[in-house]
Amino acid sequence: MPESNQDNLISLQDLKVHYRSGGGLFSAAKTVRAVDGVSLDIKKGETLGLVGESGCGKSTLGKAILRLTEPTGGKVFYDGKDLGHLPKSMMRDQRKHLQMIFQDPYASLNPRMTVGNIIGEPIRTFRLGAGSVSQRVEELMETVGLSRRFIKRYPHEFSGGQRQRIGIARALAVDPEFIVADEPISALDVSIQAQIMNLMERLQAEKNLTYLFISHDLRAVRHLSDRVAVMYLGRIVELADGFEIYSDPLMPYTKALISAVPVPDPETEAKRSRIILKGDVPSPIDPPTGCHFHTRCSYAIPECAAVSPTLVEIKPRHYAACIRISPANPKIEENAAAGLKVIGA
Repeated sequence: MPESNQDNLISLQDLKVHYRSGGGLFSAAKTVRAVDGVSLDIKKGETLGLVGESGCGKSTLGKAILRLTEPTGGKVFYDGKDLGHLPKSMMRDQRKHLQMIFQDPYASLNPRMTVGNIIGEPIRTFRLGAGSVSQRVEELMETVGLSRRFIKRYPHEFSGGQRQRIGIARALAVDPEFIVADEPISALDVSIQAQIMNLMERLQAEKNLTYLFISHDLRAVRHLSDRVAVMYLGRIVELADGFEIYSDPLMPYTKALISAVPVPDPETEAKRSRIILKGDVPSPIDPPTGCHFHTRCSYAIPECAAVSPTLVEIKPRHYAACIRISPANPKIEENAAAGLKVIGA
């Protein structure tokens, strides 16, 4: 992984979120490894896309960065400050810099509050600005494409896309630097998705925002992201610039995800072949040993079940966690001698 520097707004070091699950009179509780040792940097002003199958830990990672979910290990740095060791009173002061756009615009807004109160609540909570709160709310509404005439309406009076705009306005109310966008378009119609993505791009350019854009929609991630991180069963398995990871994916898992993205051209779509992964995603309660992906990987060799790969720079700015493609893997020469093709060679 790249070394931390002043260009990084968020830095994660071996971040872990483990839950205790089950347990009773005759059975012991088990550990769910939702996030299992993630090290990652997010640079100021960029959009980092985070992709992976459902249940791989994407949303948990986003919430752990903001301490909406408490990490059980590792460190989270925001602009050089270690958020993990801040007391709750001091962490509360940092929240005006770190905000979240939630996945479900129907569940994330209080149905008993007007739009004006929903957007204005963080302004009042942090006592921001000396002017009128309602005037600031009206400005925010117009910024996200809502008429200020709707300030006294309730969430149920809006469409899904409008509700998500309300959620974005609420996040912007405290002038944050960093926003975790947790699948912000997945609950919306396709036509509305494009509008929300364009809005997020415009706001980022105007306000110099930094995004962690979490999604399983690889088309949306490709459109918005400067870099893309691929997550599988609590771990980052590939990281590269957006164009690079789509044009030359290294990990078999990444290749399978990208092959599932439909192509608009019917002729091209009919000719191309998809990579179908075998089996289901293993349980985070009992993940496979070694490389978590080896149980579903067609390139796996016996060593994959024993060696836990780390994220290594394979090409400039392109990182992957796989012993079959890492030049640092001591088994590479043995694999070649045995006639086993090295992935990406």
